[in-house]
Amino acid sequence: MPQLPEDIIDRLTQMERRIQQLSTAVNTRPALNTITGGEVEIKDGTLKVTDGGTLLVQRPGSTDTMFRVGSWKDAEYGLEIHRQTGSLAMTLFNGDGSAGSLQPLRIYDNGNREIFSDDVNSGGLARPWLAMLPPQDSTQTRWPQTTSTSWATIAMSYNPVWQPKMRLRLSTAASSGAAGQVRVLVNSAQWGPAVAAGTEFDYTDLISTTFSSVYTTTLKVEIQAIVTSTSGTVYATPVLMHGRQS
Repeated sequence: MPQLPEDIIDRLTQMERRIQQLSTAVNTRPALNTITGGEVEIKDGTLKVTDGGTLLVQRPGSTDTMFRVGSWKDAEYGLEIHRQTGSLAMTLFNGDGSAGSLQPLRIYDNGNREIFSDDVNSGGLARPWLAMLPPQDSTQTRWPQTTSTSWATIAMSYNPVWQPKMRLRLSTAASSGAAGQVRVLVNSAQWGPAVAAGTEFDYTDLISTTFSSVYTTTLKVEIQAIVTSTSGTVYATPVLMHGRQS
C-alpha cells in the first residue's frame, strides 16, 4: 500500500476535528431564557404557568417584586401586586401552604395597612368595619317632632358620599287626633315622596342624577315634618340608612 504524505494525514485529521466542532455547534444552542430589547406576543393562544411555576415582574433596576402570581408556598398558589415605589397594593393568598385553603383578597394603602378584605369564612366584608345605626328611642314622644303647620326640619345629618344610591327608612307618627306629613331633603332638594304621618317612609334612589358632581362631597340629609290639622304633633325617627350601588 502506497504511503500517503504526512501532511495529507494531518490535513485529514484537522478536517475531521473541524467537522466534529461544526456538528457540535449546530446541535448545541444556549438556553433561550432571556429577552433583551424585544417583546413576546401570543396571538390566539395561551401562556401557561404550571407545576409550581411563577410569573414574576420586578421593579426596574431592582429585584423587588411588582407582580407575582403562581406557586406560593408548598402546594399553595397566590398573587401579589406592589406599587412601583415598593409598597404592597393587593394580595390573594393564605400562607398556610395548602392547595385547598381559603384565600382572602386584601387591598392595602401606601403604608401597607389593610384597608379592604373579604370574609372567606362567612362571605361579605371583613374590613372595613362599617358603621351601623344604633338602636333608636322607642318612645314616640321623644322622637324628633314638630307642631308647626309649615314644613320644619326636625332632624339632620351630614355624610360623605361614596355610593350613588341611598336607602333611608323612617318611622313616623302623629299625636292623637292630629294629621301631618313627613318628607326628606337631600342637599336641600326633596328626595322621595312625602308620606302621611303614621305611615312608614322607606325609599331607595340615586343621591344625584350626576354622581360625579357629588362623589366624596358632604351630603346633607334633612327630615322635615308638617302638621296639616288644626293642631297636634308630628314625629319621625330614622331606623335604617345606608348607601348602595346603582
